[in-house]
Amino acid sequence: MSHMNIAQLDLNLLKVFEALHDEASASRAALRLGVTQSAVSAALRRLREVYGDQLFVRTGRGLAPTLKADQLKPLIAEALNKCRQSLALLDPHAGDYTGRAITLGLSDDFEIAYGRRLIDELRARAPGLRLIFRQTHSQIVAEALSERRIDLAITAGGFNERLLSRQVLGQGDYRCVVDAASLQPGQQALSVEEFVAREQILISSGGFIGIVDEALASLGLSRTVCASTSHFAALPYLLRGTAAIATIPGHAAEAVSRLAGLAMLPCPLALPRYPIELGWRTVAQVDPAVLRVREAIAACFGQGR
Repeated sequence: MSHMNIAQLDLNLLKVFEALHDEASASRAALRLGVTQSAVSAALRRLREVYGDQLFVRTGRGLAPTLKADQLKPLIAEALNKCRQSLALLDPHAGDYTGRAITLGLSDDFEIAYGRRLIDELRARAPGLRLIFRQTHSQIVAEALSERRIDLAITAGGFNERLLSRQVLGQGDYRCVVDAASLQPGQQALSVEEFVAREQILISSGGFIGIVDEALASLGLSRTVCASTSHFAALPYLLRGTAAIATIPGHAAEAVSRLAGLAMLPCPLALPRYPIELGWRTVAQVDPAVLRVREAIAACFGQGR
């Protein structure tokens, strides 16, 4: 590793590092930065000299970061964001977010229900700012935020960490979705008996037990789960042409039923409502880009479904 101080370092190298880590490709990094691929390759050679490490190695799927690169990523990203924040102080209302990207952690039910609306809302508030949707859930979200793998997250809780802040966006409930062809003409609801008699699709990261099973157990009942999946987007393909039923969050049920032509019914069980929360690293709340995304998310949830 070369012995170098900040006065000798070309800070543009850090922008190349960030782009390479995000894009996993020299050609895509070049497009993102508006430079030639040879310029990116030259910068990578210099970065390797500076840090005494390969940083990125070629694989069948592009450039993969080394352990050293993964260790450097949060430090370099934070340094660049501090620079961007300092420039925003010159004109906090300038609204030029070209080249910035904010990573939002969420499960695909929130992405299906709110993703398009959020893109449109953010376009008006922060032109040029790119959203990156990344899958997460309440059991892993605190770690993902703390390790800077994501910048913000929408989940049903999971933000009970000292260095994280949170905002309640609303409350969620549960609905049932089925193939409309499996219902009687004009049928608008299922009894508990009809509900239990149908095969069920379970949406769960674990794949075995869900909140429905707990509610049925309290009534001395059980259900037959024919399949489990962790992806809400798969439901139309798993339900169409069958009598199976899935019990999912209301926002996802509305979106899936509307786009996939499924029927949405009230859940016949008394299931508890749950909080929908937005979380972020407390130190990031001064970043104008993060603030714009937070405002856009709050606006989307405030508009109702």
